Amino acid sequence: MKRFYKSVGTEVADGGHAVLLDGRLIRTPARRPLVVPSLTLAEAIAAEWDAQGEEIDRRAMPLMRMAGTAIDDLAGMRDQTADAVARYAETDMVCFWAAEPQKLVERQQATWRPLLEWLEQAFDAPLAVTSDIHAQQQPPQSLRALHQHVHRLDSFRLVPLSVATGTAGSLVIGLALVMGRINAEQAFDAAQLDETFQIEEWGEDDEARRRRAGIVTEFQAVERFCRALDDADMPPAGAAGTS
Repeated sequence: MKRFYKSVGTEVADGGHAVLLDGRLIRTPARRPLVVPSLTLAEAIAAEWDAQGEEIDRRAMPLMRMAGTAIDDLAGMRDQTADAVARYAETDMVCFWAAEPQKLVERQQATWRPLLEWLEQAFDAPLAVTSDIHAQQQPPQSLRALHQHVHRLDSFRLVPLSVATGTAGSLVIGLALVMGRINAEQAFDAAQLDETFQIEEWGEDDEARRRRAGIVTEFQAVERFCRALDDADMPPAGAAGTS
Protein backbone atom coordinates (compact mmCIF):
# COMPACT_ATOMS: atom_id res chain seq x y z
CA MET A 1 0.00 0.00 0.00
CA LYS A 2 1.30 3.44 -0.92
CA ARG A 3 1.64 6.09 1.75
CA PHE A 4 -1.55 8.17 1.61
CA TYR A 5 -0.93 10.71 4.40
CA LYS A 6 1.45 13.57 5.10
CA SER A 7 1.21 14.27 8.82
CA VAL A 8 1.07 12.01 11.86
CA GLY A 9 0.02 13.06 15.34
CA THR A 10 -1.76 12.21 18.57
CA GLU A 11 -4.51 13.79 20.63
CA VAL A 12 -6.22 13.19 23.95
CA ALA A 13 -9.35 11.10 23.48
CA ASP A 14 -11.94 9.32 25.60
CA GLY A 15 -10.13 6.43 27.23
CA GLY A 16 -6.61 7.61 26.48
CA HIS A 17 -4.72 8.95 23.48
CA ALA A 18 -5.60 8.61 19.79
CA VAL A 19 -3.25 8.35 16.82
CA LEU A 20 -4.06 10.53 13.80
CA LEU A 21 -3.11 10.58 10.12
CA ASP A 22 -3.69 13.98 8.53
CA GLY A 23 -5.85 14.81 11.53
CA ARG A 24 -8.07 11.76 11.19
CA LEU A 25 -8.31 8.89 13.65
CA ILE A 26 -6.59 5.67 12.65
CA ARG A 27 -8.94 2.72 12.93
CA THR A 28 -8.27 -0.92 13.74
CA PRO A 29 -9.20 -3.85 11.44
CA ALA A 30 -12.55 -3.96 13.28
CA ARG A 31 -13.00 -0.23 12.53
CA ARG A 32 -12.54 0.89 16.11
CA PRO A 33 -10.63 4.12 16.84
CA LEU A 34 -6.98 3.53 17.67
CA VAL A 35 -7.01 4.86 21.24
CA VAL A 36 -4.34 3.59 23.63
CA PRO A 37 -3.92 4.05 27.40
CA SER A 38 -0.76 6.17 27.41
CA LEU A 39 0.62 9.13 25.50
CA THR A 40 4.00 7.39 25.32
CA LEU A 41 2.49 4.44 23.47
CA ALA A 42 0.47 6.70 21.17
CA GLU A 43 3.60 8.64 20.28
CA ALA A 44 5.54 5.42 19.65
CA ILE A 45 2.82 4.16 17.28
CA ALA A 46 2.71 7.55 15.58
CA ALA A 47 6.47 7.31 15.08
CA GLU A 48 6.02 3.96 13.33
CA TRP A 49 3.59 5.56 10.87
CA ASP A 50 5.82 8.60 10.44
CA ALA A 51 8.82 6.40 9.61
CA GLN A 52 7.08 4.79 6.62
CA GLY A 53 8.39 5.58 3.18
CA GLU A 54 6.47 5.72 -0.08
CA GLU A 55 5.23 2.18 0.55
CA ILE A 56 3.65 1.23 3.89
CA ASP A 57 5.26 -1.84 5.43
CA ARG A 58 3.00 -3.07 8.21
CA ARG A 59 5.66 -5.57 9.27
CA ALA A 60 7.68 -2.56 10.41
CA MET A 61 4.88 -1.46 12.78
CA PRO A 62 4.77 -4.09 15.56
CA LEU A 63 3.42 -1.65 18.16
CA MET A 64 0.56 -0.72 15.85
CA ARG A 65 -0.24 -4.41 15.30
CA MET A 66 -0.26 -5.19 19.01
CA ALA A 67 -2.38 -2.14 19.85
CA GLY A 68 -4.90 -2.95 17.11
CA THR A 69 -5.19 -6.54 18.29
CA ALA A 70 -5.70 -5.37 21.89
CA ILE A 71 -8.34 -2.80 20.97
CA ASP A 72 -10.23 -5.37 18.91
CA ASP A 73 -10.08 -7.60 22.01
CA LEU A 74 -8.09 -10.25 20.15
CA ALA A 75 -10.85 -10.57 17.52
CA GLY A 76 -13.16 -12.39 19.90
CA MET A 77 -10.49 -14.93 20.84
CA ARG A 78 -9.52 -13.48 24.21
CA ASP A 79 -10.27 -16.51 26.39
CA GLN A 80 -8.77 -18.91 23.88
CA THR A 81 -5.63 -16.78 23.67
CA ALA A 82 -5.30 -16.62 27.46
CA ASP A 83 -5.76 -20.38 27.71
CA ALA A 84 -3.09 -21.01 25.07
CA VAL A 85 -0.62 -18.68 26.79
CA ALA A 86 -1.21 -20.19 30.24
CA ARG A 87 -0.72 -23.73 28.91
CA TYR A 88 2.93 -23.01 28.17
CA ALA A 89 3.56 -23.43 31.91
CA GLU A 90 2.70 -27.11 31.65
CA THR A 91 5.78 -27.82 29.51
CA ASP A 92 7.75 -24.59 29.91
CA MET A 93 11.12 -24.63 28.18
CA VAL A 94 13.02 -23.31 31.20
CA CYS A 95 11.95 -26.40 33.16
CA PHE A 96 13.86 -28.78 30.84
CA TRP A 97 17.50 -28.80 31.82
CA ALA A 98 20.28 -30.73 30.12
CA ALA A 99 22.02 -33.59 31.89
CA GLU A 100 25.27 -32.75 30.08
CA PRO A 101 27.62 -31.20 29.08
CA GLN A 102 28.37 -29.57 32.38
CA LYS A 103 29.06 -26.17 30.82
CA LEU A 104 25.54 -26.09 29.36
CA VAL A 105 24.01 -27.29 32.63
CA GLU A 106 25.76 -24.51 34.54
CA ARG A 107 24.60 -21.91 32.03
CA GLN A 108 21.00 -23.08 32.27
CA GLN A 109 21.12 -22.98 36.04
CA ALA A 110 22.64 -19.50 36.08
CA THR A 111 20.09 -18.10 33.62
CA TRP A 112 16.89 -20.03 34.25
CA ARG A 113 16.95 -20.68 38.00
CA PRO A 114 16.65 -16.95 38.90
CA LEU A 115 13.60 -16.70 36.61
CA LEU A 116 11.96 -19.69 38.24
CA GLU A 117 12.70 -18.27 41.69
CA TRP A 118 11.19 -14.95 40.63
CA LEU A 119 8.10 -16.73 39.29
CA GLU A 120 7.63 -18.55 42.59
CA GLN A 121 7.96 -15.35 44.61
CA ALA A 122 5.79 -13.24 42.30
CA PHE A 123 2.93 -15.70 41.80
CA ASP A 124 3.40 -18.34 44.48
CA ALA A 125 3.80 -20.71 41.55
CA PRO A 126 6.85 -22.97 41.86
CA LEU A 127 7.57 -25.10 38.79
CA ALA A 128 9.48 -28.38 38.81
CA VAL A 129 12.53 -28.91 36.59
CA THR A 130 13.66 -32.12 34.95
CA SER A 131 16.45 -33.54 32.82
CA ASP A 132 14.12 -36.21 31.44
CA ILE A 133 12.90 -35.90 27.85
CA HIS A 134 9.36 -36.51 29.12
CA ALA A 135 7.35 -33.64 30.54
CA GLN A 136 7.38 -33.21 34.30
CA GLN A 137 3.91 -32.85 35.77
CA GLN A 138 3.72 -29.40 37.29
CA PRO A 139 2.02 -28.61 40.62
CA PRO A 140 -1.69 -28.04 39.92
CA GLN A 141 -1.81 -25.06 42.28
CA SER A 142 1.01 -23.38 40.35
CA LEU A 143 -0.69 -23.92 37.01
CA ARG A 144 -3.93 -22.62 38.47
CA ALA A 145 -2.26 -19.48 39.84
CA LEU A 146 -0.61 -18.71 36.50
CA HIS A 147 -3.81 -19.44 34.59
CA GLN A 148 -5.74 -17.02 36.80
CA HIS A 149 -3.11 -14.31 36.42
CA VAL A 150 -3.05 -14.57 32.63
CA HIS A 151 -6.85 -14.43 32.43
CA ARG A 152 -6.95 -11.33 34.66
CA LEU A 153 -4.73 -9.34 32.31
CA ASP A 154 -6.38 -6.69 30.19
CA SER A 155 -5.92 -7.02 26.44
CA PHE A 156 -3.13 -4.43 26.34
CA ARG A 157 -1.05 -6.73 28.56
CA LEU A 158 -2.28 -10.06 27.21
CA VAL A 159 -1.34 -9.29 23.60
CA PRO A 160 2.37 -8.59 24.24
CA LEU A 161 2.49 -11.51 26.68
CA SER A 162 1.12 -13.78 23.96
CA VAL A 163 3.75 -12.51 21.51
CA ALA A 164 6.61 -12.87 23.99
CA THR A 165 5.53 -16.28 25.25
CA GLY A 166 5.08 -17.70 21.77
CA THR A 167 8.40 -16.28 20.61
CA ALA A 168 10.26 -17.61 23.63
CA GLY A 169 8.41 -20.90 23.96
CA SER A 170 8.15 -20.03 27.63
CA LEU A 171 5.51 -18.39 29.81
CA VAL A 172 8.20 -17.77 32.44
CA ILE A 173 10.29 -15.71 30.03
CA GLY A 174 7.21 -14.00 28.59
CA LEU A 175 5.97 -12.90 32.01
CA ALA A 176 9.42 -11.77 33.08
CA LEU A 177 9.75 -9.57 29.99
CA VAL A 178 6.24 -8.10 30.11
CA MET A 179 6.54 -7.35 33.84
CA GLY A 180 9.98 -5.76 33.53
CA ARG A 181 11.91 -8.45 35.40
CA ILE A 182 14.19 -8.80 32.35
CA ASN A 183 14.79 -6.74 29.22
CA ALA A 184 14.63 -7.82 25.58
CA GLU A 185 18.30 -8.79 25.42
CA GLN A 186 17.99 -10.94 28.53
CA ALA A 187 14.81 -12.52 27.18
CA PHE A 188 16.66 -13.46 24.00
CA ASP A 189 19.59 -14.90 25.96
CA ALA A 190 17.23 -17.01 28.09
CA ALA A 191 15.04 -18.17 25.19
CA GLN A 192 17.94 -18.97 22.90
CA LEU A 193 20.31 -20.35 25.53
CA ASP A 194 20.51 -23.88 24.14
CA GLU A 195 20.79 -22.74 20.53
CA THR A 196 23.43 -20.16 21.39
CA PHE A 197 25.44 -22.88 23.10
CA GLN A 198 25.24 -25.04 19.97
CA ILE A 199 26.24 -22.11 17.76
CA GLU A 200 29.29 -21.50 19.92
CA GLU A 201 30.26 -25.11 19.34
CA TRP A 202 29.38 -25.54 15.67
CA GLY A 203 28.79 -22.11 14.14
CA GLU A 204 25.73 -20.30 12.78
CA ASP A 205 24.26 -20.38 9.26
CA ASP A 206 22.51 -17.49 7.52
CA GLU A 207 19.03 -18.88 8.07
CA ALA A 208 19.59 -19.20 11.83
CA ARG A 209 21.08 -15.71 11.93
CA ARG A 210 18.00 -14.21 10.26
CA ARG A 211 15.61 -16.16 12.46
CA ARG A 212 17.42 -15.13 15.64
CA ALA A 213 17.44 -11.49 14.51
CA GLY A 214 13.67 -11.74 14.12
CA ILE A 215 13.37 -13.04 17.68
CA VAL A 216 15.37 -10.08 18.98
CA THR A 217 13.09 -7.71 17.07
CA GLU A 218 9.96 -9.32 18.55
CA PHE A 219 11.28 -9.06 22.11
CA GLN A 220 12.34 -5.45 21.58
CA ALA A 221 8.86 -4.57 20.32
CA VAL A 222 7.23 -6.23 23.33
CA GLU A 223 9.58 -4.38 25.68
CA ARG A 224 8.85 -1.01 24.04
CA PHE A 225 5.10 -1.67 24.08
CA CYS A 226 5.01 -2.65 27.75
CA ARG A 227 7.32 0.13 28.93
CA ALA A 228 5.13 2.63 27.08
CA LEU A 229 2.08 1.17 28.82
CA ASP A 230 3.74 1.79 32.17
CA ASP A 231 3.08 5.50 31.59
CA ALA A 232 -0.69 4.92 31.39
CA ASP A 233 -1.29 6.07 34.96
CA MET A 234 0.47 9.39 34.38
CA PRO A 235 -1.81 12.40 33.86
CA PRO A 236 -2.30 13.29 30.18
CA ALA A 237 0.27 15.78 28.97
CA GLY A 238 -2.08 17.21 26.34
CA ALA A 239 -2.04 16.78 22.59
CA ALA A 240 1.23 15.92 20.93
CA GLY A 241 2.29 14.86 17.50
CA THR A 242 4.92 14.44 14.85
CA SER A 243 4.96 15.46 11.28
